[in-house]
Amino acid sequence: MGSAQLLTDVAIVGCGPVGALLANLLGQEGLAVDIFDREREIYPLPRAVHFDGEIMRTFQAAGLADRIAAAARPSSKGMHFVNAEGRTLMVRRGIDGPGPHGWAGNWYFHQPELERILRDGLTRFSNVRVHLGHDVGSVDELEARYIVGCDGARSLVRRAIGSRRVDLGLHQPWLVVDLICDPNSPRVRSLPDYSVQLCDPARPMTIVNVGAAPGGLRRRWEIMLMPGDDPARVIEPDLFWPMITRWLGPADARPERAAVYTFHSVVQEGWRRGRLLLAGDACHQTPPFLGQGMCAGLRDAANLAWKLTAVVKDGVSDALLDSYESERLPHVRTFIELAVRLGAVLQETDHEAARARDRRFEAGVEMFDYPQPQLGPGCRLDAPPPVGTIFPQPRLSDGQLMDEAIGQCFAVVGEATLLDGLQTDAVLLPDVGLDWLSLHSKRAAILRPDRYVFAVASDRAELVDAVAALPVRPA
Repeated sequence: MGSAQLLTDVAIVGCGPVGALLANLLGQEGLAVDIFDREREIYPLPRAVHFDGEIMRTFQAAGLADRIAAAARPSSKGMHFVNAEGRTLMVRRGIDGPGPHGWAGNWYFHQPELERILRDGLTRFSNVRVHLGHDVGSVDELEARYIVGCDGARSLVRRAIGSRRVDLGLHQPWLVVDLICDPNSPRVRSLPDYSVQLCDPARPMTIVNVGAAPGGLRRRWEIMLMPGDDPARVIEPDLFWPMITRWLGPADARPERAAVYTFHSVVQEGWRRGRLLLAGDACHQTPPFLGQGMCAGLRDAANLAWKLTAVVKDGVSDALLDSYESERLPHVRTFIELAVRLGAVLQETDHEAARARDRRFEAGVEMFDYPQPQLGPGCRLDAPPPVGTIFPQPRLSDGQLMDEAIGQCFAVVGEATLLDGLQTDAVLLPDVGLDWLSLHSKRAAILRPDRYVFAVASDRAELVDAVAALPVRPA
């Protein structure tokens, strides 16, 4: 604890999930890190409740996946958008068993437990110093080569950068109610084991099966506020229980918390100014209809961690950091815009418009998956997808997950004949990823430390040229 007294490599403002993950990733690479949070204790109540298989893969990179998997609940059931009559309009597909990232595709969790694991992970590193109960008043007080603001929607670091806000149009207040349910209640047992977006124009809702909790099962109701609702009073049990009485009542569950939030869709332009950078809610906010709010920030951490390591540890030009926003902003905007479109399906409150919406789905249930958007221009070859998309994580012939064999390095995967004798500092994995390569009519791929595809190649000459374009390492 206390304040940073020596010049550190990276100072992180905010020790929530994004800041704590970034500190873990940098810490294991040996960087000197100071991380600050104004609060001494982890916020004890639920907030985010979902992450996906790509994020579990990032936790794997931080050496924490097994602990997090033991504390979270994998789900293969997806999410169902259901109209007022109970007819399913569309489904976000689930994945049975390990998905393309080597882990289940959807996980539900209790955020205080996740944050505890991430913070405990920092104790592994003598090079990471944690300063809790320290309210950073100005970036000028932080003596560090780089400062990363993981300090939320009211970010101090963002104000210092002077980023420009871009409003994507959604600002809707919702009541969020977390309940600890009695597992012996017949009404609780009759609830669906998947998550539901209830597209009822009279009162849109989201119902999430979070999982086990001390004393019962945790379920979440997100309830859209309607004209006439008093935001100051809807948190009172005598007002919110009647809203969910068709499912549960006070005899079936006890409230853990009730709070009103405004769901925003916002991105910032300007994620870096000199030594100052942003991550997470400090540079984008998404409504929760896709379950990707926290995931977006954790992807920021994964992208930024290997680049800061390359600059600080390997001597790569810090121009590499300019690729952070150019890559991540279009990527996260794709998720936010999809969440806004899904929100429009859910939040329709005009009854005639809702009937017209339902008729559009009469041809059959629409199925959709998470998008796999391409990173924007940056540290990759200028080429169409699959360049700039994330590579899957297969198991190798020895049963090991691919990322474990690579570590936090660049890697080349593909046909052994193409990789044989290749001159590069990257890890070579011959005859790995051949199914994926065949699907894309390619014979080799270069993977970045965050496993996004730097380049693909159809022959040896293309592969040699792509290797030559990798960020230059010091001699």
